[in-house]
Amino acid sequence: MTTKVVYFVVDGRDEQTEFCSDDDTDDLKETFRAAAEAGPHDILKLYNKKGNLINISPRLSENAPDSRYKLEVVAAQCTGEHSTMASRLGFDLSVFDERLCALEKKVFVDNGDMPETVVEMKAKVEELKQKLEGVEHLSWLGLFKDISSGTSLKPFWDKQKSLKKSEQHSKRVFQKFMSMSKVQVTDEVREYLHKPTFDNWQWDESEMLILLRQMFIDLGFVTRFNIELPVLHNWLYEVFTNYNLVPFHNFKHCFMVAQMMYGLTWLIDLPSILDDIDILTLITSAICHDLDHPGYNNAYQINARTELALRYNDISPLENHHCSVAFEILEKQHCNIFRNLKRDEFRRVREGMIRCILATDMAKHNEILGNFKTAVQHFDLNNKDHKSVLMMILIKVADISNECRPMEVAEPWLECLLQEFFNQSDLEKLEGLPVAPFMDRDKVTKPSSQIGFIKFVLLPLFEALGILFPKLEPHIITPVRKALDYYTDMQNALEEEKHKKESSNSVGKHNGISNQVNGKIQT
Repeated sequence: MTTKVVYFVVDGRDEQTEFCSDDDTDDLKETFRAAAEAGPHDILKLYNKKGNLINISPRLSENAPDSRYKLEVVAAQCTGEHSTMASRLGFDLSVFDERLCALEKKVFVDNGDMPETVVEMKAKVEELKQKLEGVEHLSWLGLFKDISSGTSLKPFWDKQKSLKKSEQHSKRVFQKFMSMSKVQVTDEVREYLHKPTFDNWQWDESEMLILLRQMFIDLGFVTRFNIELPVLHNWLYEVFTNYNLVPFHNFKHCFMVAQMMYGLTWLIDLPSILDDIDILTLITSAICHDLDHPGYNNAYQINARTELALRYNDISPLENHHCSVAFEILEKQHCNIFRNLKRDEFRRVREGMIRCILATDMAKHNEILGNFKTAVQHFDLNNKDHKSVLMMILIKVADISNECRPMEVAEPWLECLLQEFFNQSDLEKLEGLPVAPFMDRDKVTKPSSQIGFIKFVLLPLFEALGILFPKLEPHIITPVRKALDYYTDMQNALEEEKHKKESSNSVGKHNGISNQVNGKIQT
C-alpha cells in the first residue's frame, strides 16, 4: 500500500497529512474537515499555489512544504450577503439539513427504522453540497456572473473578472521568454517538437513561446517573409496575453494545436504540396484560432443573446471573434509579423486565416468533411477548392487532436474540457437556458463523453485525411482507435460496477424486508 503526503495551510496554520492509496474521496475530506475543525455540513474548498480551485480526490497531487495548498471552510450556515445569494439561487442547504435532522430524530424515536426516502433525501443534499465544493463559479462566495439583475445577460463577458491574466504574471512570462530567447533550442527538442506524441505538460508558458518561435525559424518563415525577431517576440507575447484563464481553450491549447499542425507539416511533407504562404497561413491560424475564448461555446452565446451573438447574427460568433482579435493584434505595427509581405501575399494570408479559423466551428463539421470526402476521390492540388478544403481539414484535425497523443497527455486535456463543459452547463441551468446532455455533469462520464465523439467525429475525420496521406495511419489514426478501446473498456467497467452495486442494493433491500416480516411474525 503506497502513501502520499500533502502539505496545506488552514486558518494560518501549516498542516500536513498522509493518505493511503486505497483512501477514497470521503476519507480525504474527513481528514481535511478534522484539520479545519469543520462541521459535517460545512463546505471545503482547496486551492493550489496559483489560487486555482482544485478537487479533493484521491488524485490530489503530492506537494512540498513550500508549495502548500490552501484549505478554506465555507460555513453551511450562511448569513448576510451569502444568505441573500443562496436565496437568489433558490435554495438554502442549512434549512435542508435542519429539516432532515429533525425528521431523522422523529423517525428514530417513533419507529426505529430509517425510511428509504429519507436516506435518498440525505444523499441528494450531500451530492448538492459536494457539487458546490468543486464548482467555484456557482458557490455562494464565488458566483461567476452577477444574477442580482435577473438572467438577461447581454454582455459577452466581464473582462475585469478572473478570465484575464494578471499584468504581473504576464510580465514574468515575458521576462523569462526574453531571457530564454538568447538560448539556442537543442536539436533533440527541435526533433521532439515534430512528433504527435509531444507532451505539453512538461513545459511552462515561456518555454512554449520559445518553441512557437522555433517553429517560425525552422520553417524558414523568418527569412522567407523577412519577419524581424523583435516583432515576432511582440506578436507571440500579445497572442499569449489574449488567451484567457479558462480550463480548456487557453494558451496551452493554442500551443498544442499549433504543435500538431507543425508536426503534420513535417509528417506529410506539406512543403512539397503547399507553398510557403499556405503553410504560414496554417501555422498562424492554429496559433490564433481560439484567441480571447471565454470558456462558453457558441450555443451559449446564441441562447444567452450575448453581445457577440448579436454582433455576428448567430453565425459562428466565437470563431468570428477569434479572427477579429487576431487581426486587431496584427494592426499594431510592433506586432505585425506580416508587415513585410507583399500586398497580394497579405491578402492571401488574411483570406486563408479567416477561412481556416471559421472552419473550426464544429457546426460546420459535416459540411466540410463531406466536401473533403468528395474532393479526395479525384484530388487535384491545382484545384483551388480542393486545396482550400484540405487546409480546412488540416486545421480541424489539429484542433481536436488530443486523442492522438499518449493517454497520459490526452486524459488531462479531457478533464480540462469536461470542467469547461460543466461550468457552462451549470450556468445554463442557473439562467434557465437549454443544456446539451454531453455538457451536463449529472449525465456525463469520461468514457460516455469520448466514445461517441471518437466514433462519429474523430475517426471519420482522421480516416478521410488518411486516404490522402496513408503515412498518417500509425501516427494519428491508430492511437485514436486505441483511445476508443480504452474508453470502451472504462465504460464497460463502470457499467459492471454499477450493475454489481444495484444487485447488492437489491439484495440488501430484500433482506431488510424479510427481517421486518420475520420480526412482525415473531412479535
